[in-house]
Amino acid sequence: MTGTSLPSWLLAHRDGCVVLVSAQPGARRSELVGLHDGTLRVRVAAPALEGRANEALREWLAAQLHCAVSRVRVLRGDKSRRKQLLVELEPAQVLARIGPLLAQAQ
Repeated sequence: MTGTSLPSWLLAHRDGCVVLVSAQPGARRSELVGLHDGTLRVRVAAPALEGRANEALREWLAAQLHCAVSRVRVLRGDKSRRKQLLVELEPAQVLARIGPLLAQAQ
């Protein structure tokens, strides 16, 4: 899979791939709600307090990707709604698992 065939929210990285997310903390439940400005918009069921929303986002993404939480980490955006999450999986694997969720959300 080449970099040009990836969607705007997914970037190739030497350690796997980077998922671009716009997070909405404080939601009733964590869920993918669609796209926003080239990122995945994810509602997070945790407050933006003491890193709880970041941890909940990591756990949600790891669950969707069927991987360990340790394989998902925040690269950028620790204190921002716009985040870059490094996922230690191939971009094709991430796209195969997130694509159907995104289709349902839109």
